[in-house]
Amino acid sequence: MKLTTITQVSVDGVMQGPGANPVQDDIGVFERRGWAHFDDEAGAVMDEVFKRAGAFMFGRKTYEHFAETWGSWDDPGDSPIWTALNMLPKYVVSTSVTELRWAGATVISGNVAAAVRDLKAQAGGELQVHGSGALFRWLFDNELVDEMTLFTFPVVVGQGTRLFAASGRDAGLALVDSRATRSGVTIQVYRPSGRPQYPTSAPTAAS
Repeated sequence: MKLTTITQVSVDGVMQGPGANPVQDDIGVFERRGWAHFDDEAGAVMDEVFKRAGAFMFGRKTYEHFAETWGSWDDPGDSPIWTALNMLPKYVVSTSVTELRWAGATVISGNVAAAVRDLKAQAGGELQVHGSGALFRWLFDNELVDEMTLFTFPVVVGQGTRLFAASGRDAGLALVDSRATRSGVTIQVYRPSGRPQYPTSAPTAAS
């Protein structure tokens, strides 16, 4: 499976609290949630993303949020997102979770890199990572991400956890697909393309 990450971000790179539903660790702390407003076009693209999934991988906090929402809602009968999340395997990377009540969920601990490579070696759809900022950064730093999709919303949140930390490994990205919706949501798909190219010497002043 190809490991793909799907992230909702603001123009200033915030990924925290895109939805209006409170996240357990955000209650009373992060008040600027609910900034990701999907129009019909962006919603249709997200539906197509979930139709490509073969399995999901979450960090603990994102898993708990998804389990409390998508995992507790009745089948609406027409939602590719609900169907994928409730019917496909789910892997939770955590050293603290011991019991998973959402059907089809399994804990990954110990040698996470080896477990991820084993999952990637399997056939069938994409191994998708939605949200899960700490997990995303770890996967990215360990060169395990094959493709990255960003839904960028036309808003500056001004505070909150960013997708990328203030410092970390550098990487070049190849743009695979790009589109914009009528309400200004931009959707870019990137693939890692090795180290960026930097100048090898200082520029000289024009004569």
